[in-house]
Amino acid sequence: MSRLRYFVMVMLLSLLALRPSLAAGDFITLSSTTSTQNSGFFDYLLPKFTEKTGIEVRVIALGTGQAMKLAQNGDADVMLVHDKVAEVKFVKQGYGLDRREVMYNDFVIVGPREDPAKIRDLKDAVQALQAIATAGANFVSRGDDSGTHRQELRMWDEGRVDIRSASGKWYKEIGAGMGATLNTAAGLDAYTMSDRATWTTFRNRGTLELLVEGDPRLFNQYAVILVNPARHPHVKHEAAKRFADWLVSAEGQQLIGGFVVDDQVLFHPNAR
Repeated sequence: MSRLRYFVMVMLLSLLALRPSLAAGDFITLSSTTSTQNSGFFDYLLPKFTEKTGIEVRVIALGTGQAMKLAQNGDADVMLVHDKVAEVKFVKQGYGLDRREVMYNDFVIVGPREDPAKIRDLKDAVQALQAIATAGANFVSRGDDSGTHRQELRMWDEGRVDIRSASGKWYKEIGAGMGATLNTAAGLDAYTMSDRATWTTFRNRGTLELLVEGDPRLFNQYAVILVNPARHPHVKHEAAKRFADWLVSAEGQQLIGGFVVDDQVLFHPNAR
């Protein structure tokens, strides 16, 4: 082989090494929520990060409680979830690092067009839940320890509604994600609480309509948290940090705000 050919080959190999690649191990695991997955948000957003960095993001979509448990066990590198109370506790206990708020949307209460509990257009979500309980109207709960389920439980407690005694009667817990919960509510002509992103992209609505929105209690904040490498040395901390930094960067925030379905922005960027 001539010196010139050898020199050219070395230069080509050097250039290839500098390009982002999807070589074995060049990925991170993200534990996140069903709402971000089912809405199509990750299908829209993550390829843009991979194109920029060469790092693939593999998503495990669960309810927030399960997603946090996965991260706590070191089975994820980073998580994107929506339960601030639990997130702050997760960091204080040393399982996570650097909680950063990324984006928000809101929860809505949906129900049958006939609206037997007469909650349509109420501005107080707790009052709406109390009316559903008083009417004994069917309500389908995710019952899966998700961020949505946790917020729903807080509001029942605030309204002093004993859903434990109602379980299996008008209050039906199915232990499933948001899509399955909406499907069940549609099948039963029942009420349920949904994140707006999943509701907007849900097509099997039957007689379900959006009935209650706008209560500040329905605010839904998402945050990104790195898994602490001091707890789990095997996590891919640097690659996960690149992803978290990108989400809160001007580029990431602009892309998040650009995810629109049916003329609605589904997640509003609000990184500080």
